[in-house]
Amino acid sequence: MSCFRRTGRRAGRARKPAAFVPELEKALKENILAFWHPRCLDRQRGGYVINFGPQGEAKDEGTKGIVTQARMLWLFARLARAGYGRELLDAADLGYRFLIEKMWDRRNGGFYWEVDAAGDRQLRPRKHLYGQAFALYALSEYYLASRRKDVLDFAIRLFELLESKAHDREHGGYIEFFNPDWTAPPPDEPSYLGAPGLKLMNTHLHLLEAMTTFYRASRLPLARERLLELIAIESNAVIRKGLVASTDRYDRDWRPRLEGNFARVSYGHDLENIWLLMEACEAAGISHSPFLDLYRDLFAYSVKHGYDAQHGGFYDSGPLAKPADQLNKTWWVQAEALVSALRMYRTTGEPSYFDVFAKTWGFVESRQIDWKHGEWHATVTPQGETRGDKAHIWKAGYHNGRAMIECLEILRALR
Repeated sequence: MSCFRRTGRRAGRARKPAAFVPELEKALKENILAFWHPRCLDRQRGGYVINFGPQGEAKDEGTKGIVTQARMLWLFARLARAGYGRELLDAADLGYRFLIEKMWDRRNGGFYWEVDAAGDRQLRPRKHLYGQAFALYALSEYYLASRRKDVLDFAIRLFELLESKAHDREHGGYIEFFNPDWTAPPPDEPSYLGAPGLKLMNTHLHLLEAMTTFYRASRLPLARERLLELIAIESNAVIRKGLVASTDRYDRDWRPRLEGNFARVSYGHDLENIWLLMEACEAAGISHSPFLDLYRDLFAYSVKHGYDAQHGGFYDSGPLAKPADQLNKTWWVQAEALVSALRMYRTTGEPSYFDVFAKTWGFVESRQIDWKHGEWHATVTPQGETRGDKAHIWKAGYHNGRAMIECLEILRALR
């Protein structure tokens, strides 16, 4: 039995799951959706404007990156599929057309990393699997919401390209960084996500969520094979045994790189990994019961080293096997913690997980959400100060929007 389960707090047990539904509905509709729609829709140039200051004020036209363009396409499609308005399919189509008309490399295939606001200049033309993963995720979700065959055909086209150009048949997983024509860059050249030539837990985590949704959309047998492979990677290769926590950097053969600053744990990624593995197992049609001890131990590690038991919420990160030393609370970590805690409660029935959800939601509702200007503060410092823009090339409505959708579906089922 983990130490977390022995010492679980009782904070959330006074409130029933149904009591949280109106609060999360308000956050989703009035704080998140109302911030992004229609504010971010770029009717003139296509795609989405994702460049707003701390109070939601418009900044310059900015650039457009595949990660956040795809994330907003995914969000609008997912909201439409969840029943929050068929008009959101129009917002999704705006993003879809920008992706396939402006960000898709028509000569070589794949999506550029970053283009200018109009999509006419490729600012970062190389291919990174982190970006391709979000494109596959968004296309697959848009198909599930719209049932448009052309969308599914494009998703299959992307999947087959990644299979032929990036899948690592020798060691499993995906090679991550390529020149625009899918040749290898110089071996000492850093990728768009840092050190050269490595595989990242983070990239493969998002490939896992993308492949989950793509398989649900396509039902292709090969997609299920890749999904099972990614489940094995995220439940085994990236886990530091004994400690039961993930680190991020690996050689091509999955040997961990723990030198320097690589030996760190991101609590948000570990918590996200728990519920994305659950989703992946459900999509693949396999039981996630054999993974339950892993889920418990990953959650317990994050609670032990990264949870603020006094105020609620999780810190950013910390050294492997040591307490957190980056004590800011970022919006996306809290979002993933909410889903993970509720998923664990639904799966195990153990009240300690619901307590973590309730206390983290209390922190989010009172401190992370900006009820005056909309959206969530990027960062809340240990001193309680809020910092950061509401939207930029790495911050869109995906983590927190998804968290509200997922949590609401679970809470309603628990009523």
